[in-house]
Formats: sequence, C-alpha cells, structure tokens
Amino acid sequence: MTLEERVAELERRMTALERPRKADEHSEPTGEHKFWALKQLTKDLQKREATNGGVVYAGTITLPTGEQYEWQQGALAEGLLETDWEQAAEPLAALGHQVRLRLLREILIGRSTVSALTEIKDVGTTGQIYHHLRQLTNAGWLRTAARGRYEVPAGRIVPLLVILSAAGL
Repeated sequence: MTLEERVAELERRMTALERPRKADEHSEPTGEHKFWALKQLTKDLQKREATNGGVVYAGTITLPTGEQYEWQQGALAEGLLETDWEQAAEPLAALGHQVRLRLLREILIGRSTVSALTEIKDVGTTGQIYHHLRQLTNAGWLRTAARGRYEVPAGRIVPLLVILSAAGL
C-alpha cells in the first residue's frame, strides 16, 4: 500500500470515528476497527524488521483562522529509548506553565500580536507576556511570523495537540 493510500485510509477511518454518535452507541471502535492504527503500525514495523515496536502520531486540523495542517511522525522504540531524554526538558518545561499554554491557544485561534494578547484577562503585564513568548520561542513552540506577530510553526501544531490530548484533555 502506498503512503497516499495509507493516508487516505487513515483519513477515512478518522472521519468514521469523529462522526456524531447516538447516546446509546459505544464511544470506541469495536470489532475489526478496534486498534486499527496500532494494527497498521505493527504491520509497518514488521516490514521494517523493527522488533521492539514504535510509536506514530498524526493529525489534520483546520484552525479557526482557516489554515489547514496535516502532519505525521513516527519513531522506532529503540531510537526513543536510546536517545538522551534530557534534550526534551526545555520544550516540555516551556509547556508547563498555564499562561504559556493559554498564549499558545490564543495564538492558534488568531490572536497573534502582543497587543491582542495583552487584552486577555489574567495573562499578566506586557513584560510578563514577552517573557512567556520568549520562553516558547526559545523552546521551538513559537516563531516570529512578521514584525510583532507570532505563530506556532506548522510542524509543532499537531504535536502540541497530541501532548495536550495525552495530558488528558
């Protein structure tokens, strides 16, 4: 199966999973559709002769601003377990503050200037906002799009949403 065919199949399955359900319907896929992504990952890993497994995550999103993003990434378990995890500390630490998370969300929904961000209740002073934006930028979660405008880099949008989903949102 080609990559395009696999992506099309994943999109078809995601659409089926996201369709509105009746109150009495089971909320998770059942039967042959249960763990469909895991089954596909296992097949792909077997083809690559990866014996210790791996992870994959993907997503497609249309932001309130109308921008659309599709993204996917996978990694073999060996590589993840052998990598120095300390290098993940800064990007993860940058997300560990409620104001930074709020700023990221606001930027994703279209408030991309410091002026617009200062209008949000309980995010602090302009100086504090700049401090948080600098932390997020240094960690790779933000970048300057144009003079005075910030954006979440395209390659960070789906991973950010995956992290939030994994955190239980």
